Amino acid sequence: MATTPNKDQVKGAARDIGGKIQEEVGKLIGSKEQQAKGLKEQAKGKIQKGVGDLKEAVGDLKEAAKKG
Repeated sequence: MATTPNKDQVKGAARDIGGKIQEEVGKLIGSKEQQAKGLKEQAKGKIQKGVGDLKEAVGDLKEAAKKG
């Protein structure tokens, strides 16, 4: 079981947070376009983090298989 997040997990989480900030700024300035862009970034971030989670799970399975 990996204790350090992989690159995709970190970048995905950062992209998700950035998207949340962008969405909130869009709400504050009344820009539906910025809100939509923020939501899109959040979705991309969640997907990227999911890819990272999957890579980690596959790595964990490989390690477990080696141990028998």
